[in-house]
Amino acid sequence: MNGFSNCSANYTKIWSHYLVLALGIPQLTINVTSVIFNGLVIVTRLATRDLHKPISILFCNLAVSDLFTSFSGFWISVLFITNPDITIFGSQDMLAPYALYTTSILSTIYNQVSIGIERYLAVARSMRTRFRVARHHSITVVFINWVLAFFLGCLPLMGWNCLQADSSISVLYSPFCVSYLVFITMPNVVVAFLVPLFTYLRIILILRKRKLRMQACGQVMGTYKSVETQVARTSISIWLLALVSYAPFLAGVIFDATNQRCHTDLYPGAYIFRNCTAMLVTITCLGNPVLYTLKFRAMGAKLKALRCPSATRMQACAIENI
Repeated sequence: MNGFSNCSANYTKIWSHYLVLALGIPQLTINVTSVIFNGLVIVTRLATRDLHKPISILFCNLAVSDLFTSFSGFWISVLFITNPDITIFGSQDMLAPYALYTTSILSTIYNQVSIGIERYLAVARSMRTRFRVARHHSITVVFINWVLAFFLGCLPLMGWNCLQADSSISVLYSPFCVSYLVFITMPNVVVAFLVPLFTYLRIILILRKRKLRMQACGQVMGTYKSVETQVARTSISIWLLALVSYAPFLAGVIFDATNQRCHTDLYPGAYIFRNCTAMLVTITCLGNPVLYTLKFRAMGAKLKALRCPSATRMQACAIENI
């Protein structure tokens, strides 16, 4: 609880006009740029008819999630510029954009996790793993991701909000309840951090084990070192991007849950921090297409070559192991 029920109900306009513009214009610019960029990614994917590949379906769906995140962020930014006080004290008008924003972020997290697992299975398949990700698997995962994201993201629209409960209302994300924010944020941020960390570390270990095996067979190739280095760099970039994006938001929710002060006592520092975390999330929507679409495409071509060793190479290994 934040003790909001003890605060004065006599709210007046507290936002500085110049501060609103200083925060709102960069948010609008970043969101519009992200909408255009992810829209181009989706159009390119559809134009190249690349959706027969399971990973391409996940990439395209990630761009769709980022597009919705940027669009809802744009919606919130417009509301912030036109009436900034409702982003502090809460309003019915903020429920729908916040719910869409939450749904889109959750879908992005689930897609990132799905891509990490698919990449792990694709690499592990070369180590005699029988399971192979097919197109219908990706479509099923995309469907489940969106159903789960919509259900969790729209809970405030179904009644889990604090429009009438001042004692448990969030001071940063009114009219959301603190209990809802904790319920949504804690497990999903942990998933966003730990699952990609595990999957990409496993990929690196698999490639290193395969490289050592090829060295034992006298078949050392520079491609293995190149792939291992690229996977490590891309994995670190993905994890750092998630850390920069979601860690500040998690810190804001923890602050919100432990806060005992009124809205007006937190102005302007806490709300500047809140708007900056929103910009970081949108910047992630700009970074995702670069990391996942461009880098993974080049890396995937190399992994495909490594999954198909020549008959001569396999024969050499067999003779070596007799």
